[in-house]
Amino acid sequence: MLETVVSFINTLLWQTVLIYGLVGAGIFFTLRLGFIQITNLGHAVQLMKTSRQCSDDGISSFQVFCTSMAARVGAGNMAGVAVALTTGGPGAIFWMWLIAFLGMATSMVESTLAQVFKVRDQDGQFRGGPSYYMTKGLGQKWMGILFAVFLIIAFGLVFNAVQANTITGAMTAVFDFDPTIVGAVISICSGLVIMGGLKKVAKVSEIIVPVMAFAYIIIAIYVVAINLEKLPDVFMLIINSAFGWQEAASGGVAYAIAQAMKAGIARGLFSNEAGMGSAANVAASATPNPNHPASQGFIQMFGVFVDTIVICTATAAIILLAGDNVDSGDGISLTIMALETHVGAWGGAFIAGSILLFCFTSIIANYSYAETNMLFLSNNNKRVLPPFRLCVVAMVMFGAVAKIGIVWDLADASMGLMALVNLVALILLSNLAIKVIKDYQQQRKAGLKPTFIAKNFPELDGKIEKGVWGE
Repeated sequence: MLETVVSFINTLLWQTVLIYGLVGAGIFFTLRLGFIQITNLGHAVQLMKTSRQCSDDGISSFQVFCTSMAARVGAGNMAGVAVALTTGGPGAIFWMWLIAFLGMATSMVESTLAQVFKVRDQDGQFRGGPSYYMTKGLGQKWMGILFAVFLIIAFGLVFNAVQANTITGAMTAVFDFDPTIVGAVISICSGLVIMGGLKKVAKVSEIIVPVMAFAYIIIAIYVVAINLEKLPDVFMLIINSAFGWQEAASGGVAYAIAQAMKAGIARGLFSNEAGMGSAANVAASATPNPNHPASQGFIQMFGVFVDTIVICTATAAIILLAGDNVDSGDGISLTIMALETHVGAWGGAFIAGSILLFCFTSIIANYSYAETNMLFLSNNNKRVLPPFRLCVVAMVMFGAVAKIGIVWDLADASMGLMALVNLVALILLSNLAIKVIKDYQQQRKAGLKPTFIAKNFPELDGKIEKGVWGE
């Protein structure tokens, strides 16, 4: 019964509603912001150089970047890419690229809005995200509640089961470990970190994320280098498959394109989270530098680029360059077999170690998103957190031993419902977001260090928390 309901929801969302919604919103924001993901990507990189600035009432932009990357870089980048290739063919990678390119603009908008409407909790820590901009910006608290519930189900529970499932799959395939023992160890380690709250998550992510991402990219570059002569053929395979040209002779073009689009967009969104509203939760926690909401938008836009255009492409290259040497496998096992084909037996151990770190940091970062929304639903009552943390740890344990198919399907359904609610809010608040982003660009063009002055935005009167922006 559960599988039937989940399958119906996924079919409705991922074959029609969200494909048009995500692509449409991405095109809309890309055009209105003048292809900001191209014209301002260099500026986003520059902002990373000053992103370590911190204060007592927030965490640094760099810590936020690492936390959001911890959530993004996980099962979606390694197992998810493999799933996309097996279900949608090589063409799915093209659609992952496209949704990432468009998603960069969407991520810019949602993270900027999260900063505009952020609040302070009882400890002075900044909090915010879609639930807050729906409530304060739109005056629609019911939307905020709905989003918070979907996010807690998706990130606090289901996605963490997916990450644990991927870890145990890798450890079992490479080292033949008992999934129950692996799940118990992951659960204990996750519990130790999340008990420390958002700042503990940010500190752990700041240490692990840069190291693991750099090591994985270096391995992918090595794989490409030793297979350089195959690269043009692989690229053409992706393009031909994306538009069904390979299937033209058999008359299955429409079906092939639909499958590639569905797989690529679903797995791309799961990986980079653009438009989903998830990364916006931690983006609101930053003390931005410059002190303007749009500066954090640029940081998160760069995060989408690194996640999908760089890291997901790295995984795709590893698998596709293996060619006929890898013709079977499910999820992470396909990635493991592909890397072993290129570098030998130690490749499996490397993937298993990468998965362990990638997915573990995703678990703790996912929790931080859910924590903010639990506080939103409870009116900042922190007594709800200890029992919720136990539920998160229990879901990690469940995911370690669960059937992978239903776990991925549940992830798609909860993510899709969350993204749907967020997309509606983003469109309704788009004029404000674009005005704030253009204010940043105008100040920068005038040679000024951008500073957000709330009184210059009369539409925000009475909607933002006093003192947050120095008013």
